[in-house]
Parts: sequence; C-alpha cells; structure tokens
Amino acid sequence: MSWSDRLAELGIALPEVPAPAGAYVPAVRTGNLVLTAGQVPFVDGQVAATGKVGREVSPEEAKGLAGICALNALAAVHDLVGIDAVVRVVKVVGFVASAEGFTGQPAVVNGASELLGEVFGDAGRHARSAVGVAELPLGVPVEVELIVEVSGQEAT
Repeated sequence: MSWSDRLAELGIALPEVPAPAGAYVPAVRTGNLVLTAGQVPFVDGQVAATGKVGREVSPEEAKGLAGICALNALAAVHDLVGIDAVVRVVKVVGFVASAEGFTGQPAVVNGASELLGEVFGDAGRHARSAVGVAELPLGVPVEVELIVEVSGQEAT
C-alpha cells in the first residue's frame, strides 16, 4: 500500500502548503533527505489557535495542534517530492510556547509523533526533540519541523 493510499484509508487529506511568512521555502531536499521549515497550525489559511500551553491553551488542545503542524509539514514534503517518495521519518522537532512552569512539552509533541506513526507505521518512528520556548511566530502555541528520508534521485 502506498502512503497516498494509507492517507485515504485514514480519511486524511493533505492541506495546501501554507505560504512562507519570510525569506525561506517550505521544504528543501538534499540528497535523500527532505527538511521542512517549521510549520504552525494553519487550517484553511488561518491560525487555528494562539496562546501559551499551560495557560490559554490546554496540553490536550496543543497536542491536536501539533498533529495539524505535522500534516502541514507532510504537505510541504508532498509538494516537493510527493508523499509516496517518503522512505521513513527521521526526526521531528517540536517547539511549544510554554507558560511559566509548564513542562509537558513531550506530551504535546506526541500529537505530531502519533500522527506520523499512524500514517507511516514503523517507518514513522523517529528521533525527536520537544523544546519549550517563550514565543512562537504569530503567537501560535506549537510549531513542528520534519526531516524525512526519501527515495529516488534528486533533480539536478
């Protein structure tokens, strides 16, 4: 079964790639790796939530938002090389805008990790960092970036 088929089976549609908010591209390929820019929880071109986790945003809500970030990152991968070129997810980096004293960043970033595991199975198991930060762009509570291994030759 292809990854496209798996997404369809799960009822997941990859969103449109959000336009970059600065002087960068959503994803870049080097060799057999694709690295995404940090993706925030955009849904239909709008920020899904703002605030700090542990204050305005609950950890459970933030976990769901991390899954949205991961979908946006997958959309960037798909736009660059096609989702079916993914061999495995190598690394996830999650940033959590944290209220003072909030230490549940790993549980929040699990939203991204669990979604990737659901889509890619064992190929979705990855190394990961979950980092608490003071602020994120646009006031969002979570941002996620991916590194994925892909098949095929890089275009020259």
